[in-house]
Amino acid sequence: MSVGPIVIFDKSALQGFSLDEAVLFDNFYLSNITPLFLVETLADLDKPDAKKRPPEHIVGSLAAKTPVGGRPNVHHATLCAGELLESPLELGLGRPVLAGGRTVMTPSQTGIMFEPAPEAEALQRWQSGEFLEAERLFARQWRRALSGIDLQAIYETHRPTSSARLPDLPAVKEAADRLVRRDGNRFAILKAALDSIRAPVALRRAVIARWSDLGGPPLAEFAPYTAHVMTVDLFFNLAIGSDLIGRQRPSNRIDVAYLYYLPFCMVFISSDRLHERCAPCFLTERQAFISGPELKADLAKLDAHYSALPEDVRDRGLMSFAQNPPDGDFLTTRLWDRFLPKWRSNLLKPDLPPEAKAKVLELVRQMKKAKELKGAAAADVNTDTAGFVMLSTRMPASRGKWHILPPEIRNRPPTDVPPDDEG
Repeated sequence: MSVGPIVIFDKSALQGFSLDEAVLFDNFYLSNITPLFLVETLADLDKPDAKKRPPEHIVGSLAAKTPVGGRPNVHHATLCAGELLESPLELGLGRPVLAGGRTVMTPSQTGIMFEPAPEAEALQRWQSGEFLEAERLFARQWRRALSGIDLQAIYETHRPTSSARLPDLPAVKEAADRLVRRDGNRFAILKAALDSIRAPVALRRAVIARWSDLGGPPLAEFAPYTAHVMTVDLFFNLAIGSDLIGRQRPSNRIDVAYLYYLPFCMVFISSDRLHERCAPCFLTERQAFISGPELKADLAKLDAHYSALPEDVRDRGLMSFAQNPPDGDFLTTRLWDRFLPKWRSNLLKPDLPPEAKAKVLELVRQMKKAKELKGAAAADVNTDTAGFVMLSTRMPASRGKWHILPPEIRNRPPTDVPPDDEG
């Protein structure tokens, strides 16, 4: 699939897309799938439906729209624990943090290979209505936990005096920043951050010992991502206390947690009004918020544009005729121009000669057959120092009305597919 602007999305955005629109979304955007999206999707197994539809059908439909080329981000609590124990997480890169990479070596270089994530296999099962009993139990527990969120208690704790009431959400964000970054009591802020991620006792002790050994630095310096997560939590609490976020929907507390993952994207897509109001307070100038309906309208335009192509062109598959967005008045094209400004100049580069293509294919074969490194040799390799990073994805031949792969591949009998064509 095409490489596009890196996006995160919530359940509400994906629910609004048709399957064909979702396929084009997957084609033109590189999706960072947050753990929260997967949890919310699965939790619908235990959610009553106003239209009396089977919950398995609802979850399966949403799983079918989930980007096949998407990559699950590491859970925010795991990221916080990692940087509190080791080193600060670099923010501002706008890309997912992935788990499960294998460090490998070819005859000429080291690299990291990411196999399809277990979440991808779960989504495939959900599409077919297959759910593990543990997943059904989790859905019930999630619903019970959601009903136990007490927004009134948060309001009573964080309600200011009338003279100190914050006027709007940008002011709430500024207040949360000040509280997290104030320099008067660094240890108290660190302890509050550990509370924010519900750190167990052993982790608390190790983190405090490391923090003390480093001279007790400010949280934003010691663990910038943890400071971000804590700021999101404080923002929500202060906004509740100032009557800027309603107390009627316990799910508001869950929805705001999507903001934990903003450092790992270029674009945040949601149809949720709370996200539309809150996300801009946290986005940088190098990021954008796009509403779900706005993107849906653009995907519908793209669907009409490509549907008008001759049948023999469409038969070649999206990977052939839609590697890049089309010229014209498309939101997707404008987002590519903004976040991937070199894509147009790359179109002008001549095709590689046959000899060069053969060399590239040979390098790819070497990467797929690379031997795994372990121990100290593997520890020295990361995504910044590796000679290559390979992401393996199981791509369907077709989805919805769209062919993805060219006919010579999708029509090939499974027994003719060599192991190297799996990715």
